[in-house]
Amino acid sequence: MLKKLTEEKLAEILETGIAEFAEKGPDRANVNVIAKKAGISVGVLYKYYENKEAFFQACLRRSLGVLESVLHEVIESDDKLLTRAEKMIRAVQRYSREYSNYIKMYNLITSGSGKKYAPLYAAEIESMTAKVYTGFIERAIKDGDIRNDINPRLFAFFFDNLLMMLQFSYCCDYYTERAKVYCGEDILEDDEKVVSELLKFLESAFTFCQSEVVHKK
Repeated sequence: MLKKLTEEKLAEILETGIAEFAEKGPDRANVNVIAKKAGISVGVLYKYYENKEAFFQACLRRSLGVLESVLHEVIESDDKLLTRAEKMIRAVQRYSREYSNYIKMYNLITSGSGKKYAPLYAAEIESMTAKVYTGFIERAIKDGDIRNDINPRLFAFFFDNLLMMLQFSYCCDYYTERAKVYCGEDILEDDEKVVSELLKFLESAFTFCQSEVVHKK
């Protein structure tokens, strides 16, 4: 009779899977290797997950769930927009270091061998964040904290793109090298500089009205 695995053991199995999928992608990752590293048989793994794809999706949901919980701490605050933005940037930096394999899993469904999962997860992953970002930008406009000639939904999209690319820059090889090309070899080791310069960029975007821009002829 199969002994039921504890929640702790199931979490360990998922973490093992996340590490393997993050390194090799869903197509190249080997379930036999994952089971061996987790200290179980393949048969036991398949008692809990129908097949490799179902296991991959469970790993993906775990990684995205942690990401969502980290951002929720900041999203649900009542801070001013730029204060909230600073907290989110710092959360991304911390999360990217603590859970680099989770970020790599997220990156998998944006391109490469995991892109077939995009239609399944894009709406699920992004809808909550898009709604909240749009909401706090709308509130900032209403309160007079930022310029009022912007489209909240588009600005929410642009803002999220910045944070997403920042995550990838800390964890994903191509984006790490890209950041070094643009910003210098040591930029990802200087958290305060990244926070400071990104906040300047955002502050200009949110507060500098077109009527105030003067171009020299």
